[in-house]
Amino acid sequence: MSELKKTTEQKMLKSLENLKTELGKIRTGRAHTGILDHVMVEYYGSMVPINQVANVTLVDARTIGVQPWEKPMAAKIEKAIRESDLGLNPAAQGELIRVPMPPLTEERRKELIKVVKAEGENGKVSIRNLRRDANNALKDALKNKEISEDDERRSQDEIQKLTDRFVADVDKQLAEKEKELMQI
Repeated sequence: MSELKKTTEQKMLKSLENLKTELGKIRTGRAHTGILDHVMVEYYGSMVPINQVANVTLVDARTIGVQPWEKPMAAKIEKAIRESDLGLNPAAQGELIRVPMPPLTEERRKELIKVVKAEGENGKVSIRNLRRDANNALKDALKNKEISEDDERRSQDEIQKLTDRFVADVDKQLAEKEKELMQI
């Protein structure tokens, strides 16, 4: 039974980590270098990610700095960022390309909050599915007379407490992300 509880807890932790990753991809008003990860630049005839032809750093909280490793690449990088679906407008300053993050509109913030809530609900569903799987395993063990009814009931209560704890963690992460999105 402790093995079942341990594996269920590990799977729930993975679901929580996955939620953190998904929430991290949702853009707030602040700049972070991961935003440019999927921007592709033409480099000697092939398309490569921007971080393979330039150094991507944060200049300040709302500006990303892109420093090309080769001078002729600056124009191509600037064009690639401008043509990406991110809605960013880079500006070259000597060898450094500055990418200011536009402030989020109220409407866009509300759309992003809906996306955040959907991700949170997916995380909760994943956790509840793990609870169901664990409870089914307990019922099978009871049916095969591997455990007593009392052990099954006790284990189900423990798994429910585990589920409640992880669902509360999901709610806490959602509240933090919503607060972050609503900050101006």
